Amino acid sequence: MAGRIGFTLEATVIATLVMLVSGCSPAEGPRIVPKEELTNPSKTTFTNSIAMKFVLIPAGEFQMGSPADEEGREDWEQQHRVRITQPFYLGAHEVTQEQYQRVMGNNPSNLKGTNFPVEQVSRNDAQDFCQKLSRKEGKLYRLPTEAEWEFACRGGTTTPFWWGTSASSAQANFNGNAPYGDAEQGKYLDRPTSIGSYPPNAFGLYDTHGNVSEWCSDWYDCNYYANSPTEDPVGPGAGSGRVFRGGSWFDDPQYCRAGYRCFGRPSDRSSLVGFRVLLEQ
Repeated sequence: MAGRIGFTLEATVIATLVMLVSGCSPAEGPRIVPKEELTNPSKTTFTNSIAMKFVLIPAGEFQMGSPADEEGREDWEQQHRVRITQPFYLGAHEVTQEQYQRVMGNNPSNLKGTNFPVEQVSRNDAQDFCQKLSRKEGKLYRLPTEAEWEFACRGGTTTPFWWGTSASSAQANFNGNAPYGDAEQGKYLDRPTSIGSYPPNAFGLYDTHGNVSEWCSDWYDCNYYANSPTEDPVGPGAGSGRVFRGGSWFDDPQYCRAGYRCFGRPSDRSSLVGFRVLLEQ
């Protein structure tokens, strides 16, 4: 896992190595409810008081995890069917440093930029942000579950990335020195970049691959997929690490795949990890 060895925080390196030693056949394709079938298509987007844009993610079914022959696949990505039974709003972008500052009164990020995603935030920090924003607006904001995150990231696709089976840094912000599939080598920014610098997926979500990894609400368990409920899984009831997804600007693209899973302690902070917020209807 060369793409993870260079983490600046020892705790995050340890968490990844623990995942390695824990060692923890595609069925028919997914069914995604088209936006045209939504009951109120005039409200497929929502912008809150601090200019966070949300897009409506429809209910639907998908194959969570990755097929056995996917390049870079890990043993704990066992493919299984999941049904998301209720639509939800998800941030079109990762939470920015400016937005975090407006809610929390500080900007902990190591690599500063107003429209850069906030980083150096723990899972606990992200949860506090959601709670304060909920009180501020009288709405329920939270972190997405791992299943909600992957369903939204895929945007109705079954490939390693929402755009296909190959990946270069022209498509997302990750280590362009190590292209995925038959893509060509590209630039390596060696830092985050402004949200929305790359095209969105079919749901209108930006930067689901790369830029910063994103905290989810679930505890991590490498064996959870074997026992996961089909409908709206929320992860195991306890654990020592929380899931984050999507990979970062530092990572090789194989660690940015839709099915790739990683975790850290809830108190861990890194310049590679931020978050995206879910708004319940």
